[in-house]
Amino acid sequence: MPLLFASIGDEVTIKSIGGAPDVKQHLVDLGFTSGATVTVIQKVTTGLIVKVKEARIALDKGMASKVLI
Repeated sequence: MPLLFASIGDEVTIKSIGGAPDVKQHLVDLGFTSGATVTVIQKVTTGLIVKVKEARIALDKGMASKVLI
């Protein structure tokens, strides 16, 4: 299931990252790796605000749909 469909407050584990190689690398650089825990902080009209490795990161809907949980 894509991260985009997680609910506010959900703490989920990343199963895999999809997309083009440059997109995958960008997400990995931000801390989105297989096995990492992500918490959904807020849903906004353009995507999500999540907490990963003690950092808050905003992801648009396209990027959030590439992160599979």
